[in-house]
Amino acid sequence: MEGPDPQKLITRVINLPTGVLGRHRPLYGLNLIDRMRGRTIEAAVRDKVAMVTGASSGIGSETARRLAKAGGTILLVARRVDRLEALRDEIGAQGGTAYVHQADLSDLDDVDRMTAKALADHGRIDILVNSAGRSIRRSIDLSYDRFHDYQRTMQVNYFGTVKLILNVLPGMREQRSGHIVNVSSAGVQARAPHFSAYVASKAALDAFSDVAQAEVQADNVKFTTVYMPLVRTPMIAPTTMYRHMPALSPEDAGTLMCEAITFQPRHIGTLGTAMLAVGNTLSPGAMDAVRGLAYSLFPDSNAAKGEPDEGAEEPVVPNIARTVFARVFRHVHW
Repeated sequence: MEGPDPQKLITRVINLPTGVLGRHRPLYGLNLIDRMRGRTIEAAVRDKVAMVTGASSGIGSETARRLAKAGGTILLVARRVDRLEALRDEIGAQGGTAYVHQADLSDLDDVDRMTAKALADHGRIDILVNSAGRSIRRSIDLSYDRFHDYQRTMQVNYFGTVKLILNVLPGMREQRSGHIVNVSSAGVQARAPHFSAYVASKAALDAFSDVAQAEVQADNVKFTTVYMPLVRTPMIAPTTMYRHMPALSPEDAGTLMCEAITFQPRHIGTLGTAMLAVGNTLSPGAMDAVRGLAYSLFPDSNAAKGEPDEGAEEPVVPNIARTVFARVFRHVHW
């Protein structure tokens, strides 16, 4: 069973301009203010140096394409040099400017090396997009002897990212301008089961950003956290049930990233997951019941169990309960 058209899903995202309707539906008058202020992706990026991590695929590569097209100088960061070079050449062929800065974000010394070279080569970093990440979908029941999963996830999603932020933040504060965009997850707002390692690492980065924003507010440095819905990227490929669940395309995710960079909101996400976050505050017991139901409806994947796929998929939405749940909470990876 195929999920809904991602193009329809994207219209449900908070603060997302879509065509002439603008981002403030139904408060259309506020859209005029946006236009009068000239708030466009081109104005936000032109003549700026933007570093994008995780640029070798998925959300990162699509974001890099969009920012290059808007007139920015893009620094492409990931481990796979061949993919970065291919993206650099693609951007160059379309009239954009991009440079390859290979790095392994799980290696903090390598983060220092890469950042020092990037700053030496380009003088400054105006926008930092932290798109690189590691995701693990595995229940705690299968994780008792896999503490390394938590260490590896935290190393990339939190320690490596924070190290990079700490490296670029002094320059942003000195020039009294800068924007740091962290790609988080709708699962953080939902506290989705099966993702105890991933959600915890992204939640830690959210908390760091909240504290840091207060301290750099006077220096005109902005933090934006993007609570990204499920996106059809290589990261979710091992969980075959996601092939049958509603998900955004990388192109749609790139649009959301551009809106985050254009308007610099403190947070941007979906209405549905924002309501889940409110529910966590107002009625945590009720949300525990929702998460418990999700845990029982959507089992661990064969990959999480360490079992060969052999062409057989996990249960996807084989009964009415799974169907209803997947559509009601359509933006969350369960």
